[in-house]
Amino acid sequence: MIIEFTVRPNQGDPSGFDLGDMLWRGDLGEASSSGHTPDQGMMIYISTTQLLDCLGELLRGRIKSTTFTGADTSFQIGFRATKKGVGVEDRSGPVALTTRAELAQTVLAAAEDLAQRHLGSLPSDGVRDDYLAALESFRLIASER
Repeated sequence: MIIEFTVRPNQGDPSGFDLGDMLWRGDLGEASSSGHTPDQGMMIYISTTQLLDCLGELLRGRIKSTTFTGADTSFQIGFRATKKGVGVEDRSGPVALTTRAELAQTVLAAAEDLAQRHLGSLPSDGVRDDYLAALESFRLIASER
């Protein structure tokens, strides 16, 4: 499974409200927030923070399904735990069937990559602080898998 979180270029000075996109590619399909009408770009740092929080309960086995909707967008991706693994799907259909461990590690890698490439340029504020806190919490969840 491949997951990428990107920041859109040419938005002026970096801020916690920068628009960006998510790409989810698996063995069953692909889901992306880019290239849609209406636009499905999202406030990428806030959305990634929400995604990390959203997946925690599912990865720990406390819930069987959850749906993530990005901040200020209609982009959605759903997750459903089954005996075979975790199904990942968007509105158009399935994207992947993966293990909890693989999902956790792949999401973590994408979130860490976004942080490494862009978080240092953001002002120190609530958005940046929330992202870092969610990332630290998710690292613990991923290490349990």
